[in-house]
Amino acid sequence: MVHVYNCHPFASQQIVPAEQEPGLVCCGGGALFVVSAGGCKIEAFQLEEEGCPLICRFATMGTVQSILHSEIGDYLVTIEEKNNATYLRAYTNWRYQAAEKTRVGVRLLGHFLRGSSLCGAPKEQMEIIEIPLFQRPLCVACCGVTGDLLVGCPKSLVLFSLKRQALNDKLSILDFERCLILHLPGLSAQQVAICAGYIALQAELEVLVVKLERLPGAAPTQKPADKEFQDHSLVPKDMITGAEHDNEIEVRKEGLAGHLDQDDFFIFPKHQELLGDRAKDCGVKVSLEWTSMESEARGILAITYILYRRFAPDFFQGCSVEETRLHSLQFHPVFTSNQEVCVEGGRGVEPTCVFCFFSLPNTGYVYSVRGGVEMVSVYQYPEKAQQAVLTDLFLHIITKNALQCFSVRCAAVAARAEDPYIDTTMKACPPITMEVSALRIQLFIGLKALCHDRHHIVLLTAADVETREVTERAARRSLECKDHQTLTGIFLAIGIEPSNTTGLESFLARSFLNRKSSFTKPRDPSELSHGWNLYVVNTVPPLQLYNEMVEYSKKYEETNPLSQSCLHLLSEAHLLLRATLLDPRVGNPVDQPQSSDQNLAQSLGYTATDKIGSTTDRTTDRQELQQAFQESCAHLGDCFSRFDKRDCHLALPYYNMSGLSVTEVISRNRCLSSSPCGYGKGFLFFLKHSLYEETMEELTEETANEVLDIFGVAEPSQLPHVIASPSMVRASPDSGLAHLERLEAIGAPSVPLTLSKAALALRMGDLQLYRQHMDRHTEMLQVYGFIEEHRLLLHGRGHAVVPTPLARHLRDNQGGLLVAAMVALHENNKVKLDEADLFFQELCGNLSGPQGGPQLLVDFWEALLMASSQEAVIQELLFRLTSVYIDRVTRRDSHGMKPLKTTDDLINSCSHYGVPYPWVSILTPAHFNIIQDDQEDLQKLQSLLCGPTLDVSSILPLLEQLPDGDNAGLSVHVLCATKLGRHESSIERLLDRCPQAIIPYANHELQNNQMALWWQKLFPELCERTRASGGENTILLSALKETLVVVAMELNPLEFLDLLPDDGTAHFFLPHLLKCSQRNLMT
Repeated sequence: MVHVYNCHPFASQQIVPAEQEPGLVCCGGGALFVVSAGGCKIEAFQLEEEGCPLICRFATMGTVQSILHSEIGDYLVTIEEKNNATYLRAYTNWRYQAAEKTRVGVRLLGHFLRGSSLCGAPKEQMEIIEIPLFQRPLCVACCGVTGDLLVGCPKSLVLFSLKRQALNDKLSILDFERCLILHLPGLSAQQVAICAGYIALQAELEVLVVKLERLPGAAPTQKPADKEFQDHSLVPKDMITGAEHDNEIEVRKEGLAGHLDQDDFFIFPKHQELLGDRAKDCGVKVSLEWTSMESEARGILAITYILYRRFAPDFFQGCSVEETRLHSLQFHPVFTSNQEVCVEGGRGVEPTCVFCFFSLPNTGYVYSVRGGVEMVSVYQYPEKAQQAVLTDLFLHIITKNALQCFSVRCAAVAARAEDPYIDTTMKACPPITMEVSALRIQLFIGLKALCHDRHHIVLLTAADVETREVTERAARRSLECKDHQTLTGIFLAIGIEPSNTTGLESFLARSFLNRKSSFTKPRDPSELSHGWNLYVVNTVPPLQLYNEMVEYSKKYEETNPLSQSCLHLLSEAHLLLRATLLDPRVGNPVDQPQSSDQNLAQSLGYTATDKIGSTTDRTTDRQELQQAFQESCAHLGDCFSRFDKRDCHLALPYYNMSGLSVTEVISRNRCLSSSPCGYGKGFLFFLKHSLYEETMEELTEETANEVLDIFGVAEPSQLPHVIASPSMVRASPDSGLAHLERLEAIGAPSVPLTLSKAALALRMGDLQLYRQHMDRHTEMLQVYGFIEEHRLLLHGRGHAVVPTPLARHLRDNQGGLLVAAMVALHENNKVKLDEADLFFQELCGNLSGPQGGPQLLVDFWEALLMASSQEAVIQELLFRLTSVYIDRVTRRDSHGMKPLKTTDDLINSCSHYGVPYPWVSILTPAHFNIIQDDQEDLQKLQSLLCGPTLDVSSILPLLEQLPDGDNAGLSVHVLCATKLGRHESSIERLLDRCPQAIIPYANHELQNNQMALWWQKLFPELCERTRASGGENTILLSALKETLVVVAMELNPLEFLDLLPDDGTAHFFLPHLLKCSQRNLMT
């Protein structure tokens, strides 16, 4: 469906002062090129100036059959005919002809760049480059990104890359190099297009789009000589006749040849659309042939099929079979960034999107081919279209007597490619699939040709173009009447009445004119009369058209506020502004050198005569566009806020993009409160989600109370969550409590509702009412209530976390509930670990606490360590707790706050805490000479080190601040060294500092793989130290005896005997030697 509006996208028109009747026209680079009716002269006119003055005129070398201008390189390419031969020529530096310089250079492709002509002074002259081809050129296309040239020939496409060489500061020369031939057997292109590596070709009823992609390491593309061409490549497989039926076909042809010409019969294939990978099954074989000398350096190119579309003639659209053919093939790139990204060939900027357009007489199609192919829009024309052109803002078509302007969806596709946040709660854009609109139908008489450059539309009209067509149509009707009478007479002569037979009557109703007789040969322009005109129609600036569309939409809104037409028109206006803002010339006008002395409208080509040139003017114009865009978002937000259907949620992102505050949005929707339907779902959706945002502004008391009244009527169940919003801190607690009381009266009480009432009672200072509400549920249920509404405890996210008054009250009275609630919030992804840290630091910041951090924060870490199952969180918590414990043991400052969990509690409830080893208890007994608080922290640290989870290597830097001068520090250092496998150094340290702990240490640590250390390290150390003490150290003697018992059990007599010292006392070692021998005999 096409929506029809009566807008005014066309601002003005002027007549081009061409002296002779135009035959062909094209435009580009701010110039209009007119080929005179004789076809051997080209005139260039200035489009940007009033009256379209003549720039220059120059003669061509042949009769021009086709002409095209390239923005990149500013050159013209023509297909010319002379002496029954067809030539392809390029005209470069044509602007030098404006200074009446008659010098023209003619050369072959490649001759100037590689020849000796570079010697001497460069010459300022127009050059005509002769481009030789093996086949006759049929059509040409220029790439809008690189300036490369694509030539369509019978059964092949030839690609020429544009070469540019600067001779001096002012003069540069262009040349082309034939780099690639695409062989297409069985297909002759009538139109071609090229853009950023995409190539499209169009036959009568077929369109094929492929892409040239560099594939390093891929196998070389098969040359056309390697494989026989498929003559039936365009015919579906089910229509290809097998070899066994060849004789039957020949007989059938011979039988028909005597009666009718073969051209009287056609086989029309069915409609077919193949997208993406499926397009390679279209039956069209494309083969590549490299001709460039740089082919090896550029890597291997491969063909990727993008799109294949085949049409069958439609007899029900008012067009004959001969008229049903495709036209107006083009690629349209959309650029949204000034950042230069090199594409193949290293020239130009990479387009964000590439669109492919082609059209039937009654239907136009737009596909997006970059980043995945998809159909964007289908245009149904009210009458037969002769030509069409796609632009950033519009689709313009010409029929016989009208210029029609349609809206496009290019901006919707480009916006989504540019911004990943579109179609989220943050940003929105009208859908790509939104129905298109016909904005204007402007009448002209005898439209013949159409071309486009920026905001200029060039139209060629011929007033008497119908005369000959009318004559031919009357002649065809007369001939059809004679054929009908002749066949009717034949049937009557043999006794058959056609009117009595339905089949015969239908048969006679058909046209019997063959294709040759009914086809109208295109007339040469010289055959036309003198009633012609060449118009330049200017489109209005987007901001002006936007304002008109907004005013237009108000008519629909006044009739029906829920009108879909109002929403559709506002969406069209929004896309118009979005397309303008996406244009890089508007997005960053300061960086546009070609617009350095023009304002924003001039950078888009809208003001040709004004000479305004300051950066401030351009910035001001962009600000006006941005303000209009925000206004457009506000209008769309208003539309969706009134809706109760599925798309009502779009009110949220559009209001977010509008820059309006919540107070302003409420004011815009206040009139809905008195309507029969009340507030729309879209507005409630926006308000609800805005109140849930942590970064929203605080509402005034009046507005906050109004919000309570809105939800009290529309969605009472949301009141507990609304009251907990940080935006509602100024709302009256009495009003909020009254609303909650009514909500509780009409339904079952919930835990969040009760907690909300308790929070309001606390704000009112009524502690008795607060305790009454808090006592209604157990602490476990209250934790679940905080999970449902975490904003009862904290507001904000990230680095701006603020505790609520309820959280501060729980800190002083129910610390355990607060810690349990925060652990539950973390485990349910309501709060991140860093946010919880900031919460407790902010909560306890005004309290005197230990240097290692607030005790509630440490309690939270310990509780979270018990509950968490995430390995990364566990390791982070172990490091933080170890750091706090070491810091407190080092400083030994009493923090005066009792922890929620003792060491025994943690050992019994958390697997990461282990029971301290026996030898650790000897080093630091329970009555150790440090204060109780530090004793608890030391025991927790020792318990973590004795547990199975802590990675000791991660805390080694923390040990540097903990001295080992006392047994507390010694126990930690020895524990860490032991866990790292440094048993020998630990034995030495214990023997030096606390020898009474050596045997418990050895019994616990020197087991299994470490058993040999009993006789390899511990026994020699004890012998040496006992000898040095003269045998007076009873602790060492006792340890030596214990060691001998273990060694005698593990070694055989000979090994034990070799271990004994030479100066040892026999009666001391002999009992152990006897036990060793007896054990050995028994085993």
